[in-house]
Amino acid sequence: MKLKLIIALAFSAGMLTFCTGDKSPAWQPAGNPLFTAWGENIDPAAPWPEYPRPGLVRGDWMSLNGLWDYAICGKEEERPSPQGRILVPYPVESALSGVRLRMTDSLAIWYSREFTVPRNWEGKQLILNFEASDWETKVWIDDNFAISHQGGYDPFSCNITPFLTGSRKHKVVVSVTDPTDRGRQPRGKQVKAPGGIWYTPSSGIWQSVWIEPVDKTWIGDLRIVPDIDNSTLTVTVMEERCHGPEGCPPVDMAPSLAEVTVRSEGKTIAVSSGITGTPITMSIPDARLWSPDNPHLYDLTVRLITGGMVTDVVESYAGMRKISLGITEDGFTRIFLNNLFVWQNGPLDQGFWPDGLYTPPSDEAMKYDIEMLKKMGFNMMRKHVKVENRRFYYHTDRLGMLVWQDMPSGDDYIWGEKPDITKSAADSAIFMTELSRMIDTKFNYPSIIMWVIYNEGWGQYNTAAVTDYVSAYDTTRLVNSASGWTDRGTGDVMDVHNYPEPVAPPAEKGRAIVLGEFGGLGLPVQGHTWEQKNWGYEKMSDSTGLLRKYEQFYSVVRQLVAEKGLSASVYTQTTDVETETNGLMTYDRKVDKMGFENVRKAMAVGSSQSAVGSQKSAGSQQ
Repeated sequence: MKLKLIIALAFSAGMLTFCTGDKSPAWQPAGNPLFTAWGENIDPAAPWPEYPRPGLVRGDWMSLNGLWDYAICGKEEERPSPQGRILVPYPVESALSGVRLRMTDSLAIWYSREFTVPRNWEGKQLILNFEASDWETKVWIDDNFAISHQGGYDPFSCNITPFLTGSRKHKVVVSVTDPTDRGRQPRGKQVKAPGGIWYTPSSGIWQSVWIEPVDKTWIGDLRIVPDIDNSTLTVTVMEERCHGPEGCPPVDMAPSLAEVTVRSEGKTIAVSSGITGTPITMSIPDARLWSPDNPHLYDLTVRLITGGMVTDVVESYAGMRKISLGITEDGFTRIFLNNLFVWQNGPLDQGFWPDGLYTPPSDEAMKYDIEMLKKMGFNMMRKHVKVENRRFYYHTDRLGMLVWQDMPSGDDYIWGEKPDITKSAADSAIFMTELSRMIDTKFNYPSIIMWVIYNEGWGQYNTAAVTDYVSAYDTTRLVNSASGWTDRGTGDVMDVHNYPEPVAPPAEKGRAIVLGEFGGLGLPVQGHTWEQKNWGYEKMSDSTGLLRKYEQFYSVVRQLVAEKGLSASVYTQTTDVETETNGLMTYDRKVDKMGFENVRKAMAVGSSQSAVGSQKSAGSQQ
């Protein structure tokens, strides 16, 4: 009776039709207010076909993206029969999933599909990978429970070899529950009742699913640390091993040997080896430094040698760059890139799409946003309370775009001088676990130069201790402990928000000052809005007036950089999002509101290292 009530309520809310029923033989996108050009041309047979992990690449792999069977039922119910077909990796609430149904905290979405193991994979260990699934995910292989994971933004994997039956054809079943704003887990801007600055949720599998074969010992991860002051690159290779009686290495077996080769434009720069789990440091003479103006990347080849045999080979890359605080000749503490002051200028980038929500329609679509921001003259973006897939940061690395990476928020919020919120031990553990995973999985990307822990007091607790933890956990980047108006005097920057006009906080000696949000000039474009009722922090009537106001704002910003010591500015925002129409582009990415070249001219020095004010260091603090 309880399940019938849940289904009835869901149906009345437009979230669900049936829990069981006939499979739909074909896929088509669900009805939606807006589609991007990429979303209009989705190939359901091969969505997101690119290798998902560009920082650790193997040649042999199998994508599980595509059409899966699905059903939505009460989360306490037994596994249901299929209800229809869903396109993975698009969230169930999105049009591109083909479903576009709203989840509740009392429901679970079930996925299932078959896969066939290639004959040349026999004798290999099979690793099942999920780039992201929101929020609690459970996985079965051939009816054997394999893994459970909590977290909406981080990749996870499982060696599924012990759960496979003897045949080559197998079945993977996945269940996902997502409390969204009914829970206290990190969720960013996802809410059950979207409106204003809060948007439609993205539940379930929302990033790529894939399998790759490995030997009985393999490379699990890399930790890459550049040091431009000493012209060295340090690589730590983490080894993984299978467990069990079937030829797996014994527990007390010595660590394997790792060999790292560094190349630049095909020329070998350095080769060195060492024991897995220990740093391997190599000299990089006359290093080409990574920057937005010159995003040079070194190619890495890493070999794992166990018992004298090569058991794994992966391809990776690295960028030689440094981010630090320093004092310029004018006496201001500023953010330095490669020991020089560079004005960091970028948009607030929320990473929402009208047709895919959290998931861009394609890799090409995702790359387009970065390319257009570069074309406009930006050299930085603030990735706002959302963590993207690993290919996103590969593109920011390759194209030369600095990234401030926010930790997705959740829980209650504070304002101004109110004390930090209190979390239970369990809620704190969830937050700190997901925060650590974000840093771990995104550590090697040179484009990420700052972690932003809290935004405007959302979920802000134990500020000093959490800031100290992040600063110690990653000593290679800056930490912005509180972006907005809940500063506690911690971290590397003092970050203020002001709408719509740009401002600068008073200069400090020990921290750089930044403008973490401003602008928000709204211009709805007929035929390209999510809803007819929309808003901006200041509503403009046409593109000419928008450009004029934008020019005025950036004239002030440049003055703040030159005279007040401002290190960085973040304009709201890259695109319109749902009812917000304050984007540089429309939500569907089909209209550039001011002209890319006009935006570049308005900012004058947006992406250049020749920023306003003196670059020369009078001293370095890091």
